Amino acid sequence: MAQGMPGERPFGGGSWHDHGGEDGYDPRLGGRQTAQPSKKIDVTAYRAADAEALLGKGRIVVSREPGDPGDDSDGKLPVYEAAVIDELARRGYDTATAQDPGQIAEIGVSHSEVMPEEAPHKKVSGEMSTTISNHGSGFGMALAIDLSKPAKAIIGTRLDLRIRDKATGRVLWEGHAEGEAREGDGGLDNGAMAARLASALLKKFPDGQVVQPMAMAAP
Repeated sequence: MAQGMPGERPFGGGSWHDHGGEDGYDPRLGGRQTAQPSKKIDVTAYRAADAEALLGKGRIVVSREPGDPGDDSDGKLPVYEAAVIDELARRGYDTATAQDPGQIAEIGVSHSEVMPEEAPHKKVSGEMSTTISNHGSGFGMALAIDLSKPAKAIIGTRLDLRIRDKATGRVLWEGHAEGEAREGDGGLDNGAMAARLASALLKKFPDGQVVQPMAMAAP
């Protein structure tokens, strides 16, 4: 599993939400409250003050962030790479030619468990009551039947993207997008999640909170 970009960010501040959502309950569970994945994609982006004229043009190549251990045993990181390449191409970059690129887009992907899987439900539950009075005794029983399956875990996915000038290694733009989904429903490596995150992250590209140029060491 690829890890998110470590350490402090070279830029600071600036974020927006792609769209909102809220928790609810599943009526099939008899009104029982169950946590729902947020429909919102949180996006934060930063841009060097002198980089606007350089972004969205020329050749760019997508690679893993430096220092990534390269553990891609699940084979899913290329799904996110492809989603980022598609979005960069829509925003003016030449992504078809890998030779002699002017900029490098480094990506990192990480997952976290936001909500664990529900415990198994009791299929049958109920209450029993008895009453005794001068008029005799009574007996009552109420049963509840729940045949629903436990809800899968909610997984948070974060996509990091950092665009560098190849010649100097200086960061021109960077940002990250975070979203949630139910495990088994796009919660880990589903192409839909990759597309959602990449689209939201680069929706306003090259916008981002403007910061003063900073000297960055080449990777």
